[in-house]
Amino acid sequence: MKIIAFTGMPASGKSEAVQLAKDKGIPVIRMGDMVWEETKRQGKPLDDKNVGEIAHNMREKHGMDIWAKRTVEKIRSLKKSPFLVIDGVRNMEEIEYFKKELGMKFLVIAIDAPDELRRKRAISRGRTDDSKNLKDLEERDKREIRWGLQKVIADADIVIPNNGSLEDFKKKVLTVFKKL
Repeated sequence: MKIIAFTGMPASGKSEAVQLAKDKGIPVIRMGDMVWEETKRQGKPLDDKNVGEIAHNMREKHGMDIWAKRTVEKIRSLKKSPFLVIDGVRNMEEIEYFKKELGMKFLVIAIDAPDELRRKRAISRGRTDDSKNLKDLEERDKREIRWGLQKVIADADIVIPNNGSLEDFKKKVLTVFKKL
């Protein structure tokens, strides 16, 4: 099994790339779903503040790879497939855990978009865990950088720039999929 892990700053375009994988019939596990499940389990509303707080607190309490551990549990419950996409890797500890536990070919693809464009997208996309406040979006960026996201992006096997139209971005992602 080949595993493709998407990473990138919030609103960089990961969800669009992941949707293309789904459209090709590739199974997808979204790490953020583990955080959302935990947030709901703790009886908190799904908003940026609560989701970020839960993600951070669980990392502090259980280690930086807590979400990778929960993701691997989900992966093991899936039907076998030649490819699998993991959406939302945030730190090197998660990557190390995936490689150790899954022992499979593991490829990290970073989606890179300019800060101003990402924040504009986050404000307009209307996802439950997105803030509409620029200051909150900047804080979210800082939080994810503290978790080690920039190192993951810098060490990615492939970087796909997302600074143009959605159509151009989709073409770039599909080109990478074809090469794989």
